[in-house]
Amino acid sequence: MDTKIFAGSPYPLGATYDGNGVNFSIYAENAEGVDLCLFNNTNDPTEALKIRIKERTHQIWHVYIPELGPGQLYGYRVYGNYEPQNGHRFNPHKLLIDPYAKAIAGTLDWDDSLFGYEVGHPDADLSFSETDSAPFVPKCVVVDSGFNWEEDKPLKIPLHKSIIYETHVKGFTAMHPAIPEEIRGTYSGLAHPSSIAYLQELGVTAVELMPVHHFITDRHLKENNLTNYWGYNTIGFFAPDVRYTAKGIQGEQVNEFKEMVKALHRAGIEVILDVVYNHTGEGNEMGPTLSFRGIDNAAYYRLTEEPRYYMDFTGTGNTLNARLPNVLRLIMDSLRYWILEMHVDGFRFDLASALARELHDVDKLSSFFDVIHQDPVISQVKLIAEPWDIGEGGYQVGKFPPGWAEWNGKYRDCMRDYWIGADSMLGEFADRLTGSSDLYQDDYRTPTASINFITAHDGFTLHDLVSYNEKHNQANGENNNDGESHNRSWNCGAEGPTDDEEINSLRSQQKRNLLTTLFLSQGVPMIVAGDEFGRTQDGNNNAYCQDNDLSWLDWTNKDESLLRFTKQLIQFRREHPIFCRRKWFQGMPVKGVGLEDIAWFLPEGNEMENEHWQNDMARSLAVYLNGHGIRSLSEEGTKIEDNSFYIMFNAYWEPIHYKLPSDKYAISWVKMLDTKLDSIAEHAAYQANEKITVEGRSVVVLMSQKTK
Repeated sequence: MDTKIFAGSPYPLGATYDGNGVNFSIYAENAEGVDLCLFNNTNDPTEALKIRIKERTHQIWHVYIPELGPGQLYGYRVYGNYEPQNGHRFNPHKLLIDPYAKAIAGTLDWDDSLFGYEVGHPDADLSFSETDSAPFVPKCVVVDSGFNWEEDKPLKIPLHKSIIYETHVKGFTAMHPAIPEEIRGTYSGLAHPSSIAYLQELGVTAVELMPVHHFITDRHLKENNLTNYWGYNTIGFFAPDVRYTAKGIQGEQVNEFKEMVKALHRAGIEVILDVVYNHTGEGNEMGPTLSFRGIDNAAYYRLTEEPRYYMDFTGTGNTLNARLPNVLRLIMDSLRYWILEMHVDGFRFDLASALARELHDVDKLSSFFDVIHQDPVISQVKLIAEPWDIGEGGYQVGKFPPGWAEWNGKYRDCMRDYWIGADSMLGEFADRLTGSSDLYQDDYRTPTASINFITAHDGFTLHDLVSYNEKHNQANGENNNDGESHNRSWNCGAEGPTDDEEINSLRSQQKRNLLTTLFLSQGVPMIVAGDEFGRTQDGNNNAYCQDNDLSWLDWTNKDESLLRFTKQLIQFRREHPIFCRRKWFQGMPVKGVGLEDIAWFLPEGNEMENEHWQNDMARSLAVYLNGHGIRSLSEEGTKIEDNSFYIMFNAYWEPIHYKLPSDKYAISWVKMLDTKLDSIAEHAAYQANEKITVEGRSVVVLMSQKTK
């Protein structure tokens, strides 16, 4: 094969098609040599052509091959010292995935040859494997970045108007009866008109997709006939995962993903990606050599003082070293690629604390935050942190810098505690309901820094939260030892499914309580796919390896009553800006009105005093929200005003009689919502100072008819 070879350019990194040929570029600081390997077919046992890259600019190896084009399959072999004790694990017998690959054709086929050492050797990872891994490694694909986006542009929905729907590309449509079978569980399935119509009718403004970066399934899962369903095991930070394509594996998946984004944008729905830049799928020192480890182990990973081993702040065996310029560049290049080329609207960063660690401590002034803050592209999209990792000091809720929103784990815990009747001070409940000012206000952040949630992909579903006291994870094959044991859940009187009508009625009411609290809280609400219609995982609170109907949405057994209530609740929030404030409550009189923007009341109708907030046993209170006290302007520059609201929370198991406040707050009120009921509508009218019964474990929302 007579192939012309030109010097090429160090930038951009990765494989770049320019219409005449392909430039290949790879960072490998400590390498002594790099081979570019070209393949004709995905199942070829070895490369059709091996090209030694002779050009090196600083730490980057590069070559240009004219006449190559989109669809070309490739990988790398990298030469250097195999000295695990010094942090180097070069092994040219291992075919390596390009960290900048825009598409990957297929999935990993587990085999002993994938390891840089001889599996079973007495010297373990200090031994050296000479077996070629090429037959078992998925090949990288050269792609054409051209795509007709038509008029697509960022939606830029403000956070205070956002309602986030966390879902899984496959799980959302895998069992959807209205989706053609051949595209169920794919990017095309999520883009199907039936999927989009459902999301629009539900009223959400963004889908937060669980990982779609190309990932690998751990060997032990594969050998136990399980899989990595969630996808938090990335090996390709630029490549949309091939498992979710309906149109082809040699680059077609890229355009299919773009078509999905374009269709969602056309429907007014943003796309947020759950991204995993804290570690890779190569595991610890006993893991396989698939990409970064073989390209330049010491230049990508955080190693211990004994560099044979990896620092592990993630529980996965390794941590990417975001302190190094080349790793920072990789992360930033990936983020910019997904924004500029794939048109996504934001990111949720898995175990984000791991990215912010300088030496050992989490540092909110770390280079990771500095680089993002100054980037004119990345800084302008939605940035959401999972503000913890498993390392010491890793729980960082409330400590990320301005410009970031955070999954508010304290909100989740507090609201769960409140509704199961746990002893928790009302003061924290009030903080969480009003946007968690104790966590975010001092840093010039706003209530939208708090991503509020009751459930997420990891943990119980909403239905299971009110149906199980204990986790039931036996299907995961770990003797029920995996998953969180302290779930702050209550089964309402029976473990799991029951025919007891009283228990089932209470469970339905508790679900309405939790959803109502979520959508009437200041901050940004996030709901997990299926919670709106009562999806269950049979008590499994860690279904990461369950790629089956345990995890997939069951569209044939929806709780239609709960779904209708959730739709009404979301619409209610969207219609009333008082629940979507951009600014903090001040607790001070509103000019021209004479009333505070917020006030808290005991059931007896008296305003709460300081000592009332410290009562561990108290489970009932009311809050007044002043519709004249929003203190914000609309996009058109007009003052935003709303009705005033009086919300009564009763987590006590018996009914409580609430006395409404005096007519200075409102002359008359209308009951809009009662979680004892399953619909939101105008139910009954009440006068100032009148008494109203709030049933046990319920919320009642009153809206002012006339205000002073």
